[in-house]
Amino acid sequence: MSALNQVATLRSAIFPRSTAVTKVGLVLGGTLFLSAMAQLSIPLPGSPVPFTGQTLAILLLGTAYGASLGLTTIALYILAGISGAPVFQSHNQGWDYFVGKTGGYLVGMIIATFVIGTLAGRRWDQRIRTAIPTMLLGDAIVFAVGVPWLHHVAPLTWSLAIKFGFTNFILAEAIKIAIASTALPTVWKFVPKK
Repeated sequence: MSALNQVATLRSAIFPRSTAVTKVGLVLGGTLFLSAMAQLSIPLPGSPVPFTGQTLAILLLGTAYGASLGLTTIALYILAGISGAPVFQSHNQGWDYFVGKTGGYLVGMIIATFVIGTLAGRRWDQRIRTAIPTMLLGDAIVFAVGVPWLHHVAPLTWSLAIKFGFTNFILAEAIKIAIASTALPTVWKFVPKK
């Protein structure tokens, strides 16, 4: 089977003839999933940044949906939160929350969704050896935006921003990356690629 005959994203494999209604349903479902994962929030002692399930949701949605549908989903999630829907972690919402201490992570999630969705469109999520670097890159983008933002907004010294905004999350993020980078290639084994 040639690479040209293979579908690019998991979404296009499962819904090969997506209608506008299908896409709207996927965006709404993804937004609800992202909101639910954001509510898996555990405060960390001394840190203004809690542990949440958002990054795992971003890794899964970005790669499963691809760049455009993934970006639409995260954009709807952000717009809903800014508009007052209690979708951010711990049911937070509003513009002030978005531009607050954890806002950089949300901005990083937008960029990460587009990047990993683009890589998934090139089939990087179909094998573990390419899924792992894809997920690492996505996670790195989230923290590369989130930590400097935290440093500026909190305000924290660089060492505290790195500690509270990155170091405290290394183990949890490694687990999320392991879940996402094994789950997607596993699902692909059961999905027709034509």
